Amino acid sequence: MAHESHPAFARLVEIMARLRSPGGCPWDREQTPDSLIPYLLEETYEVLEALEDRNWPEFKEELGDLLLQIVFHAQLMAESGRFSIDDVAQAISDKLVRRHPHVFGDTQVKDAREVARNWVKIKEQEKKGKADQSVLAGVPKAAPALIQAQRLGEKASRVSFDWTSAAAVFEKVREEVDELAETLQDADRSPDPDRQEHELGDLLFVLTSLARHLDLDAESALRRASTRFGRRFRYIETQLADKAEDIHTAPLARLEALWQAAKQTLG
Repeated sequence: MAHESHPAFARLVEIMARLRSPGGCPWDREQTPDSLIPYLLEETYEVLEALEDRNWPEFKEELGDLLLQIVFHAQLMAESGRFSIDDVAQAISDKLVRRHPHVFGDTQVKDAREVARNWVKIKEQEKKGKADQSVLAGVPKAAPALIQAQRLGEKASRVSFDWTSAAAVFEKVREEVDELAETLQDADRSPDPDRQEHELGDLLFVLTSLARHLDLDAESALRRASTRFGRRFRYIETQLADKAEDIHTAPLARLEALWQAAKQTLG
C-alpha cells in the first residue's frame, strides 16, 4: 500500500506507532484487543448517531475516531507479528476486486439485482474450505439482536426458506401476537416467564422478517422510534416544568394529552 499517496493516513499510522512505542503513552501501551472492544463499539454507535442526525462535521469527527480504532487494532496485531494495517487494506482491496468482476473483470451485469446475485455466489465460493459451511454462516454473534435476526432471515431466504410476501409475513406477525397474548391470559392462573420470553422472541424475530420484506432495516427503524420517543417524552417534561407541574404526580390523562401534543408538534 502506497502511504505516500495518502499522507494524512500515513501520519495517523505513524502517530499510533509512536503512542505504542517505548516512551510513548502509558495508557495506549497498556491496551489489548480485548480492552479496546468497548471503545470500538462506542465509536461505531457514535458514527451512526452523527449520520442519523445528518451532522456532517460531527460525522467526519466520529469517522476519524472509528478509523483510529481500526489503526489501533492493526498496530497491536503488527506488534504481535500477525498482520499490519497494510495487510488489512490489501485484504479488503482484494475482496472488493474479487466481488466486483463486472467492474474489474469481464462479467456483464444488467442491474443492481444481478450484482447482488453474483455477490452471493462469490461469497459462497469464498466460504469453501472454511469450518462453518452453513447457509447462515457469517452473522456476527456480537451484533445487536435485531441485526442478527434480520441477517439470519436474509440468508435463509437465499435458499427460498422464506415467506412469499410482506402480507404473508404480516399474517405470521398476527399469529405470534395471538400466541403471546395467550401467555398473558395464562399468567393470571400460573405465570410462565420462560414461555412469555419464548413467544416475545418469536414475535420480535418475525418482525425483522417483515422489515426485510418491506426493504426496511429493523435496527434503524427501532433506533429512530427510540429517538422519537425520547424527543416526545422530553417535550412532556418541558411542558410540565414550565407550568411547575411534577411529572411524578401528573395524572396519566395529562401525560397522554401532552404526548399527543408532542406528536402533533414534533412529529
